[in-house]
Amino acid sequence: MRGIRIENVKKRDAEVGFASQRPKRTIAMVLPDGDAATNVKFVKTTADMAGLLAEYGDLLGVAEALELGDPEIDMELVGRPVRSTHKLYLTPEGTPAYRVTLTQVVYNPDGTERERRDLSKAESNINTEAPITWSGRKFAKSEAVRRFVFTKSYQLRHTSGLSYDFLYDMAKTLQEEDALMMVGSGSKGTGPLILTTGGDPYRGFLEGRVSGDRYKLIIHLTNIELKTLPKEA
Repeated sequence: MRGIRIENVKKRDAEVGFASQRPKRTIAMVLPDGDAATNVKFVKTTADMAGLLAEYGDLLGVAEALELGDPEIDMELVGRPVRSTHKLYLTPEGTPAYRVTLTQVVYNPDGTERERRDLSKAESNINTEAPITWSGRKFAKSEAVRRFVFTKSYQLRHTSGLSYDFLYDMAKTLQEEDALMMVGSGSKGTGPLILTTGGDPYRGFLEGRVSGDRYKLIIHLTNIELKTLPKEA
């Protein structure tokens, strides 16, 4: 379970855990004989177009070779099961690329390109000496779901009896106010949250629910805000 350092309304902070909650599937896929179905990945092909062009000269030569045989298939590899994979960047020639620089392309609303810039490689800031703080900005739940698109949600979890009391009090406070609290980095709690190094920045909203001695404290993340289109003159 990953850690996150968060501060409460009393300016006291603690490191707690957080994890995503995946809903349990109510439908199971089975084979005709009733056995459980298992997804398996296989190697489909190993050849790339650049390699075929280098061997056969042009697209016409590649097409003729494909008609006469299977030059794109490596009989030793195709069909083998794949247990784990890793992302690898290749050059146009099909060889591994080293020291790759990722570029972020920003588009205008009409789809045209506006600018290119180096992709941000900012460090994660959710578990540092500076905790995530409450901004004091509250949003009614009915307003928040119409204004923001929440793309990720994580449940905060206690790791000890003390952190249980800490999170329970936060959840109870938020439930009594029946609102989402905007949380973030920085002293004012309005800065972006970056979960992983080089990851996307998000705005965080904290939701709390309690029932007896049980609690649920959820941090909703968004990087999309819905806005009303201006009226035509």
